[in-house]
Amino acid sequence: MSSTIDTPTPFKRIEIVDALRGFALAGIVFCHMLENFIAAPTPPAAVEAMNPYLIDRIADGLVGFFLRGKFFALFSFLFGISFFIQMDNGKKRGGYFGLRFFWRLILLFAIGFVHSMFYRGDILTLYAVLGVLLIPFYNVKNKWIFGIVVLLFLGLGRYLVFYFTQGSGLFIQQEMGPEAPWVLEYFELLKTGSLTEVLSANAIEGNINKAEFQFGTFSRGYLTFAFFLLGLVMGRMEFFKNYLKKKKLIKNMWISALILLGVSVIGVVGVFASMGPDVDFNSWPAMFGLTFFDLANFALTVLIVALFTILYQKPKSKRFFEHFIPYGKMALTNYVAQSILGTFIFFGWGLGYLAEIPNSIAFLIAIVVIAIQMWLSKLWLKHYSYGPLEWLWRSLTFFKVYPIKRH
Repeated sequence: MSSTIDTPTPFKRIEIVDALRGFALAGIVFCHMLENFIAAPTPPAAVEAMNPYLIDRIADGLVGFFLRGKFFALFSFLFGISFFIQMDNGKKRGGYFGLRFFWRLILLFAIGFVHSMFYRGDILTLYAVLGVLLIPFYNVKNKWIFGIVVLLFLGLGRYLVFYFTQGSGLFIQQEMGPEAPWVLEYFELLKTGSLTEVLSANAIEGNINKAEFQFGTFSRGYLTFAFFLLGLVMGRMEFFKNYLKKKKLIKNMWISALILLGVSVIGVVGVFASMGPDVDFNSWPAMFGLTFFDLANFALTVLIVALFTILYQKPKSKRFFEHFIPYGKMALTNYVAQSILGTFIFFGWGLGYLAEIPNSIAFLIAIVVIAIQMWLSKLWLKHYSYGPLEWLWRSLTFFKVYPIKRH
């Protein structure tokens, strides 16, 4: 590792990126709360218990359509931007940050693994693994990156997996439906198991199941990497650094996103309607239908980025979104903390409210958690330079204990 970047000089943060990261994290809280932090198929009886009234189904529907799958994508997009910023800053200091970033990913994997023991839907370990593949792309030309991104969003990863497996699992050979025996057993474990039992089940089995979801025919991992690459390109274009000068690009983004959203929704409805009431997900038509669904999520993610950037240019809405800046600066700490709090609320080792809180109430709990974390983040950063986990991650990255308290 180059000694020229052992003690990095600080670069000015891009506040809109921190605000958007905080905004994305807030969306993730809603998704996790309404899923009760299960991170696995939910048994039908539990789904019914979580949606006893129309207002609960509306809350679940709103989160499902506007947030679920979009804000994870947004978080992934921002990871790609952060990668570029760190690599670019290292270059400006006269060094190569690739090896340092690789070490940083190892540390992220360790943090993520501990987090995954509480919540098996953890994304940090996934980011750490896929982040390694991101390093060689730093010097790849945009046109080649865009070509790969298009192929990934059009479902190349999914199609290759399905072609070679014909619907069999890559890592596990078990039914993935909500009434599968392992799903019922895992739900019961979360409902009644001790903390030790949950940590043990999530440590190995949970990460294997996550790998199947990410790299099997659901293909979330391939899409995550595509968003990494998009973030890299947008960072290279200095999109957020000069967003006030990107009005034409922003306009093209939201118009294109709306068109793609319309086409994708028609595609989803058309494909699955043609398959009849009993959809066979181990079929080529289903693979195409899932790709249309992913494209709809992609379109909504682009739309969110474009609208956020437009609103950030307006004084009143900018003042509102600026409240998310401290929240975004402490995203790692807040992400892990919300999972520990959420699993404590729902799992049997804590309060044990799994599938007992209606989704409308879970929605309100999410608002309270976000508000408290935003307040605590602002208060913390008045006195300290980094969030606790951010400080630990930074200090271990550079083998230096950074002063955390502001003078």
